[in-house]
Amino acid sequence: MRAVCFQSVRQVAVQEIADATLEAATDAVVQVEVAGLCGSDLHPYFGRESGLDPGTVMGHEFVGRVVEVGDQVRSVAIGDRVCSPFTTNCGTCFYCRRGLSSRCPSGQLFGWRQKGVGLHGGQSERVRVPLADGTLMKIPDGIDPVAALLLGDNLSTGYFGASLAVDPSSIGEDAFAVVGCGTVGLLAIASARRMGARNIYAIDPNTARLQIAERLGAAVFNAPEDALSAVRSATDGRGADGVMEFVGLPEAQALAYRLIRPGGRMSVIGCHCTPNFAFSPADAYDKNLTYRTGRCPARSYMDVLPETLATEPMDFSWCVTHRFGVDDAEEAYQTFAGGKDGCVKAVLDFT
Repeated sequence: MRAVCFQSVRQVAVQEIADATLEAATDAVVQVEVAGLCGSDLHPYFGRESGLDPGTVMGHEFVGRVVEVGDQVRSVAIGDRVCSPFTTNCGTCFYCRRGLSSRCPSGQLFGWRQKGVGLHGGQSERVRVPLADGTLMKIPDGIDPVAALLLGDNLSTGYFGASLAVDPSSIGEDAFAVVGCGTVGLLAIASARRMGARNIYAIDPNTARLQIAERLGAAVFNAPEDALSAVRSATDGRGADGVMEFVGLPEAQALAYRLIRPGGRMSVIGCHCTPNFAFSPADAYDKNLTYRTGRCPARSYMDVLPETLATEPMDFSWCVTHRFGVDDAEEAYQTFAGGKDGCVKAVLDFT
């Protein structure tokens, strides 16, 4: 089968590899229809995160059709169209039962293999899905393929990030800042608006992304100092009540700290690979800062978000800006990584 495989920093390649097959009675194999490129894929691509084995199939966002199931799989059957979170989940452990599926002790991250151990990703014609009963979800009626793809990561993560910063009990005239307007940051803006947030300030150097953020209801800035000035002016100098940071770099974390008011809530969803914070424990103490972070429990959110979308549809027409065939995966990564041609999100079509 054809798969997009990591080679080295800034280098992926389409390779012919052995077909994904069942390895356990709880596995399923999915024929991939569409696979997404995610900002998390760029950490090994840029070399910010090291240890990924060359030859690992990239990606953790995919939708497709079940083509094989193990003897113990009960929740999906051959022929079902399914979507998946970016991690596998058993669905029955202490954490899965409590809505923290991302901390399932049996879970694995799609697209990460280190020293021969781990799980290949979804940017391939077929993907093996361990713990299929707890991981896969049949695509609900009325959910289009783009929404189904987003459910497994970007939408769930954006909603999660907004929920960590927005306090519905005191929403009032609260001010919120969003640092980083990739797909997740933009979906966080849309989610925060649905939660009642009205005063949102978005910061990103990419003009095309800022145009979408503005369309979604945020005031937009490509210069951090301008954003700081606007937030302070709107809050009598206090700073933002909540800041959502979706970048994962020290500069973004430092900016989030400068934006937030004393007693504010900082939601950090950007995956930080550096060993230290951009601010000190004393800095956090001096602001009575609430710092909230962690891997989104996407599978847990996949159980509740479709009902929300059914009753209050969300516009995703802006989201997937670039589509590529699998043979053009290298170009897809270069376009997505560089934000070329206004790229917000790129997907690979396998059909």
